[in-house]
Amino acid sequence: MPCPDGIRLATRLWRPDPDGPHGMGPWPVLLMRQPYGRAIASTVTYAHPTWYAAQGFLVAVQDVRGRGDSEGEFRGFGGEAADGATAVRWARNLENANGRVGTYGFSYQGLTQLLLAKEAEGSTEASTEADARGVGETEHRDDPFPDCLAPAMAGLDERLHWASEGGAHWWGLGLGWALQLAAEGCRRRNDANGWRQIRRSLESGTFLEEGPPLLERLDPAGMGLGWLRRDAADPQGWRHHEVAPELLRRPMLLVGGWHDPHLRGVLDLWERAQAAGGHPGLVIGGWTHLHWRGGVDALQLAFFRRHLQGEDPPANPAPAAPEAAGRSRQSLAASPERPAELPADLGRALEGGIALEARGGSGWWNPSTITAAASPQDRDQPLAWTLCSDGRAAIRPDEGELVPGQDHQAADALATDRATGGRVWLVHDPWRPVPARGGHLGPDPGVVERGDLDHRTDVACFSTAPLPGRLTLLGRPRLEITVHADQPGFDLCVALSLLPAMRSNVRQLSTGFARILGPHAQEARRRQVDLQPLAVELDSGDRLRLSIAGAAWPAIAVNPGDGSQPWGAAGPNHRVITLTLALQGSLLRFEPLLEPGQRHGILGAN
Repeated sequence: MPCPDGIRLATRLWRPDPDGPHGMGPWPVLLMRQPYGRAIASTVTYAHPTWYAAQGFLVAVQDVRGRGDSEGEFRGFGGEAADGATAVRWARNLENANGRVGTYGFSYQGLTQLLLAKEAEGSTEASTEADARGVGETEHRDDPFPDCLAPAMAGLDERLHWASEGGAHWWGLGLGWALQLAAEGCRRRNDANGWRQIRRSLESGTFLEEGPPLLERLDPAGMGLGWLRRDAADPQGWRHHEVAPELLRRPMLLVGGWHDPHLRGVLDLWERAQAAGGHPGLVIGGWTHLHWRGGVDALQLAFFRRHLQGEDPPANPAPAAPEAAGRSRQSLAASPERPAELPADLGRALEGGIALEARGGSGWWNPSTITAAASPQDRDQPLAWTLCSDGRAAIRPDEGELVPGQDHQAADALATDRATGGRVWLVHDPWRPVPARGGHLGPDPGVVERGDLDHRTDVACFSTAPLPGRLTLLGRPRLEITVHADQPGFDLCVALSLLPAMRSNVRQLSTGFARILGPHAQEARRRQVDLQPLAVELDSGDRLRLSIAGAAWPAIAVNPGDGSQPWGAAGPNHRVITLTLALQGSLLRFEPLLEPGQRHGILGAN
């Protein structure tokens, strides 16, 4: 594809079989732009482009500037807007294309769909209701915005949605990705030795310490190293991308995963599209960044058929019965011969609705239906818990308590009456930092067993009593607690887990992090830790547990305790840090999952 500045971007096309049911066209185009090589085509999560071509689409997968076989210099997200708009116009005018374009892709490929030059000429709103839905032949061959888009697992804020949270860099994840991008640079300039060094460090795990020097030498101007050099607690100098309101009003299908690090970015995109007057569909599954358990191809196909081919998808007349929940999830996969039917609650995302897959639930949730089923008091007042302990919550994992929020005054009184005054001490030893496990940033993302971690004496645990009935939790967990340290720097690493009834398992559901640096770390202040959003159904007799530690290596770098920015693993100058948790007034609560629109916080018990 030629660019206005003379650079050519390598693009591979997959066309429908001319002897098949879709004939010689014209066809709508599906466009993906990625930095990993067009032949891969994101098949780690999506069906192969040949599958989409068999459904009547011309599929174009493009190497972005400076990647794969495309010419030019790779500049990361900051260089995508002009090329992205050019690519959409080019796709509209391909031979045998009908002028309509949809975009898809996840992660980097998700954000490239939104980074399109705002000032591009020919960008006009669809003039009829039919055009707004993407039905029929487009008259806007110069329109730089796609007729519909399906961005997955991406966000607009490079600091909060791509590189850090709670003031702490995503260390293992961010470093590994930066090295992957650096390796592609080595390949392009024929630096086989550099490529092998990066590959060996990633395979052996030594990249966690060797990675920064490798980046300094092999990709010193790279986006990933630039992120790690910036202060994750200060928005100054970080890029927050803006999206044209018109693009946010186009038909959009947003895809997220409960165990994906970019989930907050997806939720932010939904809120921004709503605020712009759009009606985005939203699907969140129990997925990690790379494992989607069958994918979303059937749903995505129905979305593109509706907005590019003018077809309504087949749908089941009613939500799947509990005993059919497994079949409902499997039905997301489809064959070229017979695309799968969609469960009704999942198909709602095609109408601008929301479909959520919850741990312990069956089928796909419709949040508004769950809200209607909750009792009025639960719907109006989110559930919350206060932390209590006699001071031994880090010594005995079953000693600390989570007391229901409606009893927080009694819990505060109980904490104050304890011999310790409602305090717990944690000692973080940098020689043996608490390891990260599961969650959205761990080396093994997803729901994992963490019972052995909770038995460590540098982890404080607080558990509820067995639940008297079923409980539905949906939202963004937040811990508020007063903490100070004996050093000018510390981390709070928090996990929320399920303790199933009549079993000894501790199943970690969500994690969150907060980094505190500077003199105020030694002052008793109220701290806030936001955990990964979640959706879970708990049974009678189940319990919840909150675990607090001072490290989560290598999800985040080990805090040196001297007030400086952490940079990798523990070293000889790292300090032992003693944390004092003051439990009086502490609160674990859930914020709404989505704003504006319906309130989707903790929804109730039955």
